[in-house]
Amino acid sequence: MRKTILSVILGIAVIVGSILISKFIVDSKENRRPQPKKVVKTVFVDTVENTTVAIKVPANGNLVAKNRVELYAEVQGVLRKGSHLFKTGQSYSARQTLIKIDASEYYATVQSAKSELYNLITSVLPDLRLDYPEHFSKWQGYVSNFDLNKTTPPLPEISSEKEKFFITGRGVFSAYYNVKNLEQRLSKYTIAAPFSGVLTETLVTEGTLVRAGQKLGEFIKPDVYELEVAISKSYADFLNVGEEVTLNNLGKTKTYTGKVVRINGRVDQASQTITTFIEVSGERLKEGQYLEANLNAKNEDNAIEVDRALLTENNQIYVVRDSILDLIDVSPIYFSDKKVVLKNVPNGETIVSRPVVGAYSGMLVKVYAGANQEKASK
Repeated sequence: MRKTILSVILGIAVIVGSILISKFIVDSKENRRPQPKKVVKTVFVDTVENTTVAIKVPANGNLVAKNRVELYAEVQGVLRKGSHLFKTGQSYSARQTLIKIDASEYYATVQSAKSELYNLITSVLPDLRLDYPEHFSKWQGYVSNFDLNKTTPPLPEISSEKEKFFITGRGVFSAYYNVKNLEQRLSKYTIAAPFSGVLTETLVTEGTLVRAGQKLGEFIKPDVYELEVAISKSYADFLNVGEEVTLNNLGKTKTYTGKVVRINGRVDQASQTITTFIEVSGERLKEGQYLEANLNAKNEDNAIEVDRALLTENNQIYVVRDSILDLIDVSPIYFSDKKVVLKNVPNGETIVSRPVVGAYSGMLVKVYAGANQEKASK
C-alpha cells in the first residue's frame, strides 16, 4: 500500500516537473518573428474644377474617293492601246483618252450614212433653187462646208413653214438625225478622263474583246475623300453639317481635319445608327485607308472627365479627406473607351486620380507630394 502511494506521488511530481520545465523553455525562447508594420498607401490626387467638357463621339471607317467613276463599255470591240497602258495606278489628265475600242467597222457605217445625207441635200438643191430661191443660199453654203471627216454640223435654221414642209418631205431631217445617232454611238468607242485622276482598278488589257455592259475598271480623283461613319441616334440632334472633325490614322501618327458634309435622314433599323459622311483631303491619303474620327457631339457644362477605372460599379469615386479615403456619389454622363464624363462632383473636392489597389472607404492613405506638379506638367 505504501509503495502504491509513493508511486502515485512520484508520478505526479514528474508531471508537474515536466510542465514547469516546458514553460521555462518556452518563456526563455526568443521571439524572432517581427511585428507587422502598418502600411500606408500613397495615392495620386487632383483637385476638382468643373468646366465645360466637349463630348466627342468616336467613329471609324474607310476612305472613299469623292470623285470616282466606274468604267463600263456601252459598245463591243477590241480594246486598243491608248496614250498610256490601261493599268492600275496609271495617272491621266482631264479629257485624256482612257479607253479606246476598235471602231473601224462602225466608223465605216457612220461615214456611209453621212455620205447619204450629203447626197440627199445635194439632190434637193435644184428644186429648192427653183421653188424657194430665197432659201437656196444657206443650204448651198451648208453643202459647201460639209466635211465627211468631221462631225456633222447642225442643219440650217428653218425660217418658214413652206421650207420646213419641203425639207421634211424629202427626208432630210430623218437622214440627219440618223447620222447624229450613229455619231453619238461612235463616240462611245472612246472614253476620256472626266477629270485628272488615277486608275484604281483595271479588268481588261489591250487586245481584250470588250462586250457591251462589261465593267472595265474604276477611275478616281485622288485629292478629296469621304469617310462614311455610323453614329448612334442619341447624338443625331448634336451633329450639324459643316462641323469640323479630327481624324487619325490607325497608328495615330497622322492627324487630319475633316468636315461633316452630309447626314443621312434615316436611322438604320438594325443598328439604330445614322450614317454620317465626313469630307477630308490630304496628299498622303489613299482610298480604302482606315481612319478614326472624333465628332464634337455636344458641350456638357459643369462637368469633369476622368479615367473609367476610377468609377466604381455603384457610380461612385474615391476622394481623400484628412488622409482617409471616402466615396461620393456622381452622375456619369458619357462613356468613351477610356474616359467618363461626370457631373455632381463638388468644386475643390480632392479626388483620387489613379486607381488604388484594394481601396475601401475609411482606408488610411498618404497623398503623393508631387501630384500637383505632375498635373501641371500634363
